[in-house]
Amino acid sequence: MELRSTITCPNCGHKKDEIMPTDACAYYYECAKCKTLLRPLKGDCCVYCSYGTVKCPPMQGSNPCCTP
Repeated sequence: MELRSTITCPNCGHKKDEIMPTDACAYYYECAKCKTLLRPLKGDCCVYCSYGTVKCPPMQGSNPCCTP
């Protein structure tokens, strides 16, 4: 299972490597550059599934993820 994902801000394009939590979904993420608060896109369970290079751990394991 891959725990490292690069989140790309859709507002300013800033990229940052993050370690994903294995025990919870990340519903919010603040861009380190422009301070935009990211939320999951409709149909996604977390910000990693919406803006990351790797889906969150529950989705990688084909398990239902948390629902916001």
